[in-house]
Amino acid sequence: MAKPRTRRVPVTLSEQESGTGRWLRGLHFSGFSLVVMGLLILAVVILAPSLSSLIQQRQQIGDQQKAVDELSAQVTDLKEQRTRWNDPSYIRSQARDRLYYVMPGEVSYLVIDDRPPAAKTTATTPVSSKLQKTQTDWIGTLFGSFMGAGLSQATPDQLDGTTPGSTPTPTPTPGG
Repeated sequence: MAKPRTRRVPVTLSEQESGTGRWLRGLHFSGFSLVVMGLLILAVVILAPSLSSLIQQRQQIGDQQKAVDELSAQVTDLKEQRTRWNDPSYIRSQARDRLYYVMPGEVSYLVIDDRPPAAKTTATTPVSSKLQKTQTDWIGTLFGSFMGAGLSQATPDQLDGTTPGSTPTPTPTPGG
């Protein structure tokens, strides 16, 4: 007797399933693809520490280069100082300033202030009876002067007072 054959029926996907689910079902892994993925993971695990040490070494090299640059600048400054100290006039001026040396025949006077330091005064006491803080509105005064000079009908000679016998008399402007 013959076995009854099973009939294959195609499965239809429900319409609610997303496109990602269809994509995942469409993936077929072969042995080769699994070996390649394993090798990639192994390469990342092996190379990660090496890469981190490489980055760290690069940073140390940069720091050391910066230190070398600073030290070379110091060496340059010290060489300049050495050339200055080789000059006899510079040595002479430093001996005069630092050690108070004088040349033969010169007289040196050194003034020492042995008075006690002055007592501190409080900020509330006035410095002088003549100096007072003014309570004027300088912005208003400046604006008034500007407007008065601009709206005056007097000639420059009258305002300047250079014309003998003339007195500056501002004339009122119409509407003002």
